[in-house]
Amino acid sequence: MNRGTVLQSKRKLKVAIIGSGNIGTDLLIKVLRSPYLECGAFIGRNLSSSGMMKALALGVPVSAEGVDYIVKNPDCCDLVFDATSARSHLEHAPLLKKLNKRVIDLTPAKIGLMSVPSVNLADCLNEFNVNMVTCGGQASIPVAYAIGKTQKDVDYIEVVSSIASRSAGPATRQNLDEYIKTTEDGLKEFSGATRTKAILNLNPAEPCVDMQTTIFAKVANPDIPKLAEMLSGLVEKIRKYVPGYEIILGPMVENGRIVVMARVRGLGDYLPAYAGNLDIINCAAIAMAEEYASAAPNTKLKGH
Repeated sequence: MNRGTVLQSKRKLKVAIIGSGNIGTDLLIKVLRSPYLECGAFIGRNLSSSGMMKALALGVPVSAEGVDYIVKNPDCCDLVFDATSARSHLEHAPLLKKLNKRVIDLTPAKIGLMSVPSVNLADCLNEFNVNMVTCGGQASIPVAYAIGKTQKDVDYIEVVSSIASRSAGPATRQNLDEYIKTTEDGLKEFSGATRTKAILNLNPAEPCVDMQTTIFAKVANPDIPKLAEMLSGLVEKIRKYVPGYEIILGPMVENGRIVVMARVRGLGDYLPAYAGNLDIINCAAIAMAEEYASAAPNTKLKGH
C-alpha cells in the first residue's frame, strides 16, 4: 500500500469506534498499534462492559452515548468504524454523512460500496461509506474474484464457512440473515456468477476450531493453472494485512466443481487466535483506514 503521505506527516488519522463488543475492542487494539491511526473515541452503551474497561485502562476517551457522542463532539474523529449491527448502522450512516465523516462499516448493512482490500482498495478511496461485507466475504471473495476473472461461464458459486461457536457473539447471531444476503450479494458482484449461495456453520467443538471457508464453483471448462496463478498473487496481497490467511486445499476439480479451501488464524490481539473470522474483517478495515490516511490529502469524497 502507498502510505508515503503518512510517513511524511506527523498527524495521524483520528478515528472513532462505535461498538464496544469483541469486534470493536479488537479494532481498538489494532488502531493503537497502527503508526497511521489514533483513536479519538471508543463508544458504546455500557461503561462497565469489558470493552469499555479495556479502553479506559489503555487511556482512550470513552463514551456510553452511542453515535450521539460524535454528533455532540464532531472534532473527536475524521473517520468512524461502525462495529454495531446492520440495523444500527442504518440509523448511524445519515448522521455521520451529515457530519462529513468517512465511515468504514463492519456490519452487513451494505449501504456503501463493498470493500475487499486485496481486490478493490483503490476503487474505495473516494467513497464516503464503505462496507466490509462479512467475515465470510473477506475470506471467500478474493477467491471468487479470481474464479470470475480466469474462468468462463461461472454458473454457480457456493461458500461454506465454519467458525468456532464461541467466536460468534450476540451481534453475529442477530445478523445471520443479513450476513447470508450480504455475502451472497458480494460473491455475485465480484465474481459475476449467475447464482451464489453462502452457508455459515457454528462449530461448538473444544478446543475451538480456526475459521475455514470452502469455495465451490461450477464453470463450463475449469482452467486450474490459470486460476492458481492469479490466486497466488491475491493471497500474497491478503497476507500483507491478514498474515494468518492461507489456502489449504486447491484449487482443484472435484465432482465437476472447482474447490478451494482457505483457513484464517487471527493475530490474537484482543480476540483468541482461533477467531480468524472476526480478525479478518478487522484487519481488512484497518487496511482500508490506513490507506485513507495515506491518500486523504489527494482524494475527494463523492457527493462533496
